[in-house]
Amino acid sequence: MDDIDRLYRTSDAVGLAENVARGDVTPSELVEAGVRAIEEMNPSLNAVIHKLYDMGRQGAETVKPGSSPLAGVPFLLKELASAWKGAPLTNSSRFLKDQVAGDDSEVSRRLRAAGLLLLGKSNAPENGWSITTEPALYGPTVNPWDPSVTAGGSSGGTAAAVASGMIPIAEASDGAGSIRVPASCCGLVGLKPSRGRVTLSPIADFWAGCAYFLCNSRTVRDTAAYLDVIQGALPGDPYWIAPPETSYMIQIGRAPGSLKVGMVLTPPDGGAVDPEIRALVEQVGKTLESMGHEVDGHDMWLPEDAWRTYTDMTCVETAGLYDFMATIVGRPVTPDDVEPVTWAIIERGRAARATEHAQRVEQVRQMARGIVQNLEPFDIVLTPTLTQKPRPVGFYDMSMTDLDAYNALWSDSVFQYPFNMSGQPAISLPLGEAGGLPAGVQLIARRGDEGRLLALSTLLEKEMPWSGRRPSGL
Repeated sequence: MDDIDRLYRTSDAVGLAENVARGDVTPSELVEAGVRAIEEMNPSLNAVIHKLYDMGRQGAETVKPGSSPLAGVPFLLKELASAWKGAPLTNSSRFLKDQVAGDDSEVSRRLRAAGLLLLGKSNAPENGWSITTEPALYGPTVNPWDPSVTAGGSSGGTAAAVASGMIPIAEASDGAGSIRVPASCCGLVGLKPSRGRVTLSPIADFWAGCAYFLCNSRTVRDTAAYLDVIQGALPGDPYWIAPPETSYMIQIGRAPGSLKVGMVLTPPDGGAVDPEIRALVEQVGKTLESMGHEVDGHDMWLPEDAWRTYTDMTCVETAGLYDFMATIVGRPVTPDDVEPVTWAIIERGRAARATEHAQRVEQVRQMARGIVQNLEPFDIVLTPTLTQKPRPVGFYDMSMTDLDAYNALWSDSVFQYPFNMSGQPAISLPLGEAGGLPAGVQLIARRGDEGRLLALSTLLEKEMPWSGRRPSGL
């Protein structure tokens, strides 16, 4: 491995951009190092399913070094919803396998302007409805720590690519944990931002404000830099939040003050937590106490029917998506075009009455208010990210036809979707291991308080460093 390849595979994204700004390496050299890394490692992981090297090469010619904290850095988009002009846009669905984006989404425009260089699109399950990444269209992505277990989902392709060193940073999105779950499985940082922090344009809304876009990265500062690049609502967006007073890259260096932390160890659905994961969360709690924060145990409130209400609400939107895409494809979707779970989702969505859907949206919003009020006494809430170690490949099976049985498998991620509903920022940090595999711990802050959440995460990165933990052979 030559010096540029070593630099590329071991540096975080901000570090690479700093090298570009100093003139130590060119964006074109980083693109070629990224191409070599993907060509070498992707065959065994299946993380990158669309290779767009020429787009990266063309973009490298226009980068202005130092123009942003990520200028000149190669990255991936997730193959779900995000549009980059001329790139595939299939949502990992056979029904959409020939679709190509005709324009950029707003976030893609911001990424281009910041000088990030697209090298490809990362694998995702069909429509993102899984906490593993095993689409029938593209095949499974496996975990670089252990190929027998999942890399997580739905941003599993992103997480496997970043954890393996194929790419320093990549897009991720989250409708029920899909940024944070793969971050935990692969030993990465995964922040789900506040509702309204990042525009969804040209879409106005996903899932009544419960879907979010950001990234997976190896360091907190990379996540802060990426958030700086893409944050901001557009005038007229249905959800809006005040922009930060200063950049998140500055905020991560500020002391967060003495915080009141609520530690939640009992899953709100009454399930169990793996003993090693529970011990890790308790260790983080003790570390926070040693840093001067007050940590108190807390039992989190969540209605018994929350998961069923939330998933049934999303079924209507999936059915609507496929009805809309039929106007693009030129024919209606059939059971042969999608995976069995997806067809079950479409059928349930089509069967719902308009009044039922309106009631579910209202229930989700009321539950969101209840979650926020239950956690209001705390500046930060501490939970496991996943309650169990990463599951074997094949555990979450989208060939199942019983939608309720399939959704019940998601109990491992019971600490995820409540914060999609509540709109609060939540971050998974790779603070330990369980059974020799990465294990994430989740921190949640009040809506709009990403700055304090990232600042505390930066301190934990120093107190419980993870930079020395990498998959075997990398």
